[in-house]
Amino acid sequence: MAVEHPTQSSSLVDVLETVLDKGVVIAGDIRVGIADVELLTIKIRLIVASVDKAKEIGMDWWETDPYLNSKAAEQNNEQLEKENKELQKRIEQLEKNTGRSNNRFV
Repeated sequence: MAVEHPTQSSSLVDVLETVLDKGVVIAGDIRVGIADVELLTIKIRLIVASVDKAKEIGMDWWETDPYLNSKAAEQNNEQLEKENKELQKRIEQLEKNTGRSNNRFV
């Protein structure tokens, strides 16, 4: 019986282009247990795709992660500053209502 060889060979670039265009998902679970008692579960999910393909399927976490995106970090800081000011106003109002001012009773 003769061994058949493909007439076309794919270069690494061709394979990579196809993978990034279509995307590849690798998923797996690792479970460790003793006597039918599960002690540890590790879920592994990996997707390899182009940024355009990832956005197409709804993945855009890198745009909102403050550690990866400076605009997201600025928005996060602005949100924290706003929350801090609101909390300070609430504390002042509570102190006013309870008769306290600067941590002392009036």
